[in-house]
Amino acid sequence: MNAELIVTILCGLAIAVGVAGVIIPVLPGSILIGLSLLAWAIWGGAGPLGWVVFGIGMVFVVAGMLASAVLTGRKLKQHGIPNRSVLAGVVLGVVGMFVIPVVGLFVGFALGLLASEVLRTRDFRMAVRSSAAALKATGIGILVEFGLACAAASTWVIGVWINAVTR
Repeated sequence: MNAELIVTILCGLAIAVGVAGVIIPVLPGSILIGLSLLAWAIWGGAGPLGWVVFGIGMVFVVAGMLASAVLTGRKLKQHGIPNRSVLAGVVLGVVGMFVIPVVGLFVGFALGLLASEVLRTRDFRMAVRSSAAALKATGIGILVEFGLACAAASTWVIGVWINAVTR
Protein backbone atom coordinates (compact mmCIF):
# COMPACT_ATOMS: atom_id res chain seq x y z
CA MET A 1 0.00 0.00 0.00
CA ASN A 2 1.55 3.32 -1.05
CA ALA A 3 1.39 6.65 0.79
CA GLU A 4 -1.05 8.23 -1.67
CA LEU A 5 -3.56 5.43 -1.10
CA ILE A 6 -3.23 5.81 2.66
CA VAL A 7 -3.78 9.58 2.37
CA THR A 8 -6.83 8.98 0.17
CA ILE A 9 -8.34 6.50 2.64
CA LEU A 10 -7.67 8.76 5.64
CA CYS A 11 -9.11 11.78 3.82
CA GLY A 12 -12.20 9.76 2.89
CA LEU A 13 -12.72 8.77 6.51
CA ALA A 14 -12.20 12.35 7.67
CA ILE A 15 -14.66 13.65 5.07
CA ALA A 16 -17.24 11.10 6.24
CA VAL A 17 -16.75 12.25 9.85
CA GLY A 18 -17.05 15.85 8.65
CA VAL A 19 -20.35 15.18 6.88
CA ALA A 20 -21.67 13.46 10.01
CA GLY A 21 -20.34 16.37 12.08
CA VAL A 22 -22.63 18.79 10.29
CA ILE A 23 -25.59 16.90 11.76
CA ILE A 24 -23.97 15.83 15.05
CA PRO A 25 -22.39 19.01 16.46
CA VAL A 26 -20.05 17.08 18.77
CA LEU A 27 -18.00 15.98 15.74
CA PRO A 28 -16.06 18.44 13.59
CA GLY A 29 -18.03 19.33 10.47
CA SER A 30 -17.41 21.47 7.43
CA ILE A 31 -13.98 22.63 8.57
CA LEU A 32 -12.79 19.01 8.73
CA ILE A 33 -14.08 18.47 5.19
CA GLY A 34 -12.14 21.50 3.96
CA LEU A 35 -8.95 20.38 5.72
CA SER A 36 -9.33 16.88 4.28
CA LEU A 37 -9.75 18.25 0.77
CA LEU A 38 -6.61 20.33 1.26
CA ALA A 39 -4.66 17.32 2.58
CA TRP A 40 -5.75 15.24 -0.43
CA ALA A 41 -4.77 18.03 -2.81
CA ILE A 42 -1.30 18.23 -1.24
CA TRP A 43 -0.51 14.57 -0.53
CA GLY A 44 -3.10 12.55 -2.47
CA GLY A 45 -1.02 12.32 -5.63
CA ALA A 46 -3.69 13.72 -7.93
CA GLY A 47 -1.61 16.71 -9.05
CA PRO A 48 -3.63 19.55 -10.62
CA LEU A 49 -6.84 17.50 -10.34
CA GLY A 50 -6.43 17.53 -6.55
CA TRP A 51 -6.34 21.31 -6.53
CA VAL A 52 -9.40 21.54 -8.78
CA VAL A 53 -11.28 19.20 -6.44
CA PHE A 54 -10.09 21.26 -3.47
CA GLY A 55 -11.29 24.50 -5.09
CA ILE A 56 -14.72 23.18 -6.05
CA GLY A 57 -15.16 21.39 -2.73
CA MET A 58 -14.22 24.50 -0.78
CA VAL A 59 -16.83 26.52 -2.66
CA PHE A 60 -19.43 24.05 -1.37
CA VAL A 61 -17.98 24.02 2.16
CA VAL A 62 -17.83 27.81 2.48
CA ALA A 63 -21.27 28.23 0.89
CA GLY A 64 -22.71 25.72 3.35
CA MET A 65 -21.19 27.37 6.38
CA LEU A 66 -22.27 30.85 5.27
CA ALA A 67 -25.76 29.78 4.25
CA SER A 68 -26.28 28.03 7.56
CA ALA A 69 -25.16 31.06 9.55
CA VAL A 70 -27.08 33.57 7.44
CA LEU A 71 -30.33 31.59 7.25
CA THR A 72 -30.32 30.78 10.95
CA GLY A 73 -29.29 34.27 12.00
CA ARG A 74 -31.91 35.97 9.82
CA LYS A 75 -34.71 33.78 11.15
CA LEU A 76 -33.64 34.31 14.75
CA LYS A 77 -33.61 38.08 14.24
CA GLN A 78 -37.04 37.96 12.54
CA HIS A 79 -38.48 36.26 15.60
CA GLY A 80 -36.60 38.53 18.03
CA ILE A 81 -34.72 35.69 19.67
CA PRO A 82 -31.59 36.98 21.41
CA ASN A 83 -28.20 35.29 21.27
CA ARG A 84 -28.44 34.68 25.01
CA SER A 85 -31.31 32.22 24.46
CA VAL A 86 -29.30 30.33 21.86
CA LEU A 87 -26.29 30.31 24.18
CA ALA A 88 -28.44 28.88 26.99
CA GLY A 89 -29.55 26.18 24.58
CA VAL A 90 -25.97 25.35 23.64
CA VAL A 91 -24.84 25.19 27.28
CA LEU A 92 -27.71 22.89 28.29
CA GLY A 93 -27.16 20.90 25.10
CA VAL A 94 -23.59 20.17 26.16
CA VAL A 95 -24.78 19.21 29.65
CA GLY A 96 -27.53 17.06 28.14
CA MET A 97 -24.97 15.28 25.99
CA PHE A 98 -23.41 13.85 29.15
CA VAL A 99 -26.67 13.22 31.00
CA ILE A 100 -28.70 11.56 28.23
CA PRO A 101 -26.65 9.49 25.77
CA VAL A 102 -27.26 9.97 22.03
CA VAL A 103 -30.16 12.48 22.14
CA GLY A 104 -29.07 14.58 25.14
CA LEU A 105 -27.52 17.27 22.99
CA PHE A 106 -30.77 17.91 21.13
CA VAL A 107 -33.00 17.61 24.20
CA GLY A 108 -30.72 19.86 26.24
CA PHE A 109 -30.58 22.48 23.48
CA ALA A 110 -34.36 22.58 23.15
CA LEU A 111 -34.91 22.74 26.93
CA GLY A 112 -32.25 25.41 27.42
CA LEU A 113 -33.71 27.50 24.63
CA LEU A 114 -37.22 27.13 26.03
CA ALA A 115 -36.14 27.96 29.59
CA SER A 116 -34.33 31.09 28.45
CA GLU A 117 -37.30 32.19 26.37
CA VAL A 118 -39.71 31.62 29.29
CA LEU A 119 -37.48 33.79 31.49
CA ARG A 120 -37.26 36.45 28.79
CA THR A 121 -40.91 36.62 27.72
CA ARG A 122 -42.64 35.57 30.98
CA ASP A 123 -45.23 33.87 28.76
CA PHE A 124 -44.97 30.10 28.25
CA ARG A 125 -46.98 29.99 25.00
CA MET A 126 -44.96 32.79 23.45
CA ALA A 127 -41.76 31.09 24.63
CA VAL A 128 -42.84 27.82 23.01
CA ARG A 129 -43.57 29.64 19.72
CA SER A 130 -40.24 31.48 19.68
CA SER A 131 -38.34 28.33 20.70
CA ALA A 132 -40.03 26.34 17.94
CA ALA A 133 -39.09 29.05 15.45
CA ALA A 134 -35.48 28.95 16.66
CA LEU A 135 -35.36 25.16 16.40
CA LYS A 136 -36.84 25.28 12.90
CA ALA A 137 -34.33 27.93 11.83
CA THR A 138 -31.45 25.91 13.25
CA GLY A 139 -32.73 22.76 11.53
CA ILE A 140 -33.02 24.48 8.16
CA GLY A 141 -29.49 25.86 8.52
CA ILE A 142 -28.15 22.41 9.36
CA LEU A 143 -29.96 20.83 6.39
CA VAL A 144 -28.55 23.38 3.96
CA GLU A 145 -25.04 22.95 5.32
CA PHE A 146 -25.46 19.16 5.23
CA GLY A 147 -26.53 19.25 1.58
CA LEU A 148 -23.53 21.36 0.60
CA ALA A 149 -21.19 19.19 2.71
CA CYS A 150 -22.49 16.17 0.77
CA ALA A 151 -21.82 18.05 -2.48
CA ALA A 152 -18.23 18.69 -1.34
CA ALA A 153 -17.83 15.01 -0.41
CA SER A 154 -19.27 13.97 -3.78
CA THR A 155 -16.80 16.27 -5.52
CA TRP A 156 -13.98 14.49 -3.72
CA VAL A 157 -15.37 11.04 -4.63
CA ILE A 158 -15.57 12.06 -8.30
CA GLY A 159 -12.01 13.41 -8.09
CA VAL A 160 -10.73 10.16 -6.58
CA TRP A 161 -12.50 8.18 -9.29
CA ILE A 162 -11.11 10.36 -12.11
CA ASN A 163 -7.64 10.12 -10.57
CA ALA A 164 -7.87 6.32 -10.38
CA VAL A 165 -9.14 5.97 -13.95
CA THR A 166 -6.55 8.29 -15.52
CA ARG A 167 -3.51 6.78 -13.81
